[in-house]
Amino acid sequence: MKTRDRILATAQGLFNEVGYGAVTTALLAERLGIAEGNLWYHFKTKRALLDAIGERFATAIEARLALVPQGDPLGDYARLLRAMMAEFRDFRFLYRDQSSYGDHAEVIAAGASGWTRRSFAQIEAHLVALVEAGLLDWPRERLEDLAINATILLRYGLEHERELGAATASGTGAVRRILLRHLTLFEHALDPAAARQLKTEIERIEAEEPLAA
Repeated sequence: MKTRDRILATAQGLFNEVGYGAVTTALLAERLGIAEGNLWYHFKTKRALLDAIGERFATAIEARLALVPQGDPLGDYARLLRAMMAEFRDFRFLYRDQSSYGDHAEVIAAGASGWTRRSFAQIEAHLVALVEAGLLDWPRERLEDLAINATILLRYGLEHERELGAATASGTGAVRRILLRHLTLFEHALDPAAARQLKTEIERIEAEEPLAA
């Protein structure tokens, strides 16, 4: 791995682990096993690191937004949930520590509202696929509201857990709790076999997606 890429990967992992505000240049250089001067040869400021990680974040979101229904409504929806939780895992600090670092990187500030609206539409498209397959009994005119509520629960679920004092790191069941909580919005309207299959997928996602605290 190139030094610049290694710095970015290590910084992102460290920001996720202890929080953006708690990471000093000395700590990052120590974790990397390089001199601080070598670190800042590649990134002049900590904000430059944030901007570079923001670009990675934007790329990851665009890849996730490209997940459209492909003809297997349950499998497609499970893949979307898995991708979303991976996004929350890989960029945990961006979702968690906004008050610690102030304004977002420019690419995030520019894209945030559009990504949110597209995320609503993405989940709605997957819910439409479930309805059309006869797996979800839900009025089409109310699917937008359901998609918005589901997105909010998924997006802010971990922060809600933290505010309640619950552990959210790997092995705590936080991912499982959040995914099951979002499922309660429409589980009653799902075909029973479909609901069981989604719960099975949720158990797999919990095992696959480790999260920093």
